[in-house]
Amino acid sequence: MLGTIATTVAIVAVSWVGLLMLMGRLEIRRGLTVVAGCFVLFGASAIAAGIRGTMGSDVATAYVQPEVAPLPQVPPPSPRNPDPYAGASVPAR
Repeated sequence: MLGTIATTVAIVAVSWVGLLMLMGRLEIRRGLTVVAGCFVLFGASAIAAGIRGTMGSDVATAYVQPEVAPLPQVPPPSPRNPDPYAGASVPAR
């Protein structure tokens, strides 16, 4: 339920609640409840990951950082042309 439909429904709900609050037809406490519900709905995965991380779960501690391949070595510029980008935007003839 985190796709475009849920996002659209949440946007419409928050805008509708904001309009009702501006017109004085909805109390602020009820409006803030709707906004907080949207935060909890869309932030549920981050909240769960934070709780798991503080509990010291094996899932949170079993993460191993992958090895990163070294960057390729770039040859130094030739002494004839010290600027490798000189003329790069000029089309070749």
